[in-house]
This record gives sequence, C-alpha cells and structure tokens, in this order.
Amino acid sequence: MSTILLVEDEQPIRSMLEFALNKEGYKTLEAETIQQAQDVLNIGRPDLILMDWMLPDASGVDMVKDLKKKPETKEIPIIMLTANSGEEHKVRGLNAGADDYITKPFSPRELIARIHAVLRRTCVDSAESDILTMNKLMIDKACHRISVEGNNLDLGPTEFRLLVFLIEHPERVYSRDSLLNQVWGRRVYVEERTVDVHILRLRRALSPWDYDRYIQTVRSIGYRFSEKE
Repeated sequence: MSTILLVEDEQPIRSMLEFALNKEGYKTLEAETIQQAQDVLNIGRPDLILMDWMLPDASGVDMVKDLKKKPETKEIPIIMLTANSGEEHKVRGLNAGADDYITKPFSPRELIARIHAVLRRTCVDSAESDILTMNKLMIDKACHRISVEGNNLDLGPTEFRLLVFLIEHPERVYSRDSLLNQVWGRRVYVEERTVDVHILRLRRALSPWDYDRYIQTVRSIGYRFSEKE
C-alpha cells in the first residue's frame, strides 16, 4: 500500500483528496504548511507527494526544488497542485523537479489516473541496483515495495528505510545514534529509544516468515542484520 503526503492548506480540499485516495487503497499523510510537511518527511518517506503551489509559509515550488536537491528525498515523485493554468506556471513547476502538474479544480478520477501514471513510471525507471534480495525477501527501493515469498509486506516509511539500510550493510553493528543519523537524518532530533520502537515493529512484520531473527540485538551496542545465527 503506497503512502501519499498531501501538502495543502485548504481543509476541504485535503478532506476530498483523503477520501478519494483512501478509497483507492492509498494511505495518506497531511500537512498544511511547508514546515509541517518537512516535519512529516523527517519521520518517514512517502511514496508520492501532492504539493500545493501556494502555501501560508512559503511557495510549494521552492520546497520541490529543495527536496530534489537532497539525496534522501530526491527520488520521491511529486505532483504539483495549482489554480494557475498558464503554460509558464506549468513550466516553472516541471523545471523545479515536479513529475506532473494538475490544475484546480480537478476531478478525483483525473488525479488518481495521474498518480497511477507517475507511480508506474517511477517503477519502470527503477534500475536493477534498486532491487535488494535476501532469500525469498525482495525489496524494490524505487517503488517502495517489499514482498516475502510472493506476499506483499506492508511497512511504514521509517521501517522500510531501516530495513533497507540494515540489509545494505550486513554483519555490521550500528549503535542507536548511528541508525538515527543514517535513517532519520542528522537534523532530526528524536530520542534514541525511538530506534527500539521501529526495530520492534520491523521484527513483528517479518516474524510470520521467521525473518525477524536476522535483525539481531548486540547487547550494550546496538543492532545488526545477519543471516548467521
């Protein structure tokens, strides 16, 4: 199930978008301002962002430029929402890094179709290096999807990033502080015990296939990913 971040300051529009997206099976996160959107992104990575152009604290197009400069967010597809239908406006949004552009007012059906198209394009463009495998567990980093023995595994954005990082660095032990820096980012200030909570959630998600045993606790140090018992 894909997660979509709605960055829109008008509550009626957010409610309409949330209803339409939830009906299609998407999870939604909401933000009214650039600052709120940044707070959400500091916690986890959505699969797609719907970004309004005009927001109370800054321009949505400026945030798009900023997100596309950062390694941890540059791959997130973004669809701009705006009331301006002018060609120059559209070109500015696309040049900033947006993947698509839709003019208000729009129908939920048109928006859903554009979301499907952008997500499909993101997956088609994913390189072989974006695929991680471990036994029968497969992770598509570009599409933000995980399957185990052919079954889709629903992970939150933070658990997804945590699992990817650990699998990409097997056998190495990481302290909680190191994991916070690598997975959450150096500018995020959360307690180290937050790592324990997400490790627990990750283990629970993997436990039906007995893959939770690969995420090992190293007493007094931290965690590692290892296929060795």
